Amino acid sequence: MPQRPRFFNDLVTLPWKANLILAAVAYVAIWFGLGSIVGQGPVSQGVAVFTQTLAVVFASVFVLAAIISALLARHKIELLDKQTTINSVRNLSWKDFEFLVGEAYRRKGFHVQDNTGSGPDGGIDLTLKRDGEKYLVQCKNWRTKAVGVPVVRELFGVVTAEKAAGGIIACSSTFTRDAIAFARGKPIELIGGAELVRLISDVQPRPATQLKVKTVSTAPELSADSSCPTCSSPMVIRTARRGKNAGSSFWGCSRFPKCRGTRQLDA
Repeated sequence: MPQRPRFFNDLVTLPWKANLILAAVAYVAIWFGLGSIVGQGPVSQGVAVFTQTLAVVFASVFVLAAIISALLARHKIELLDKQTTINSVRNLSWKDFEFLVGEAYRRKGFHVQDNTGSGPDGGIDLTLKRDGEKYLVQCKNWRTKAVGVPVVRELFGVVTAEKAAGGIIACSSTFTRDAIAFARGKPIELIGGAELVRLISDVQPRPATQLKVKTVSTAPELSADSSCPTCSSPMVIRTARRGKNAGSSFWGCSRFPKCRGTRQLDA
């Protein structure tokens, strides 16, 4: 399926009202601008018809962009409002996850720009602007895999190169210890699953049911604060199936069965 032109993708990210204004301006500029220099005669009449057609075509492009922009804005609103658990967030497609994060920040008062480019972008998915400052956002909808230090290091490099006020990594899992340590003291905010839940819940309409932080999940919860005592990998919550502790929960190594390191849940 061919991709839409970059120009049209940029138009779709604009508010739908802005596209309607551009449609009117394009039509008036082309029809009355070019039409005013057309004289009389068969040739001039042909040029006039062409000018009118051109004006309609350009205006139609902006109108189409306005329709798509309005539908997309509605989709983003419904997407955020209907989230009920962290699992519903994790089940989103990667693009809807970006829309979700962007809509949450839009409701917090940021101007949100989606990345529509196909070239190298340093992994930037969203650009936030407020009070003259720019923030770069990466979105990682990873169910169980912890975001490692290479991702944080890459974002920090782009933030520095772009002279942005800061960077944000929003993920639905968590971050490794090395990632957390690297971000400390830098203009990088790490938003893991629990923080993401709070971010979404804070901007959901009241008295709608708020997003639940803790939920029964088919995907194990990762721990950013506890690493495997054997191999130092991130740990996940598991439930003992047999023995004297059957039914109880504990931290188990995410590399199981290659590694069988464990910790107590409250450790």
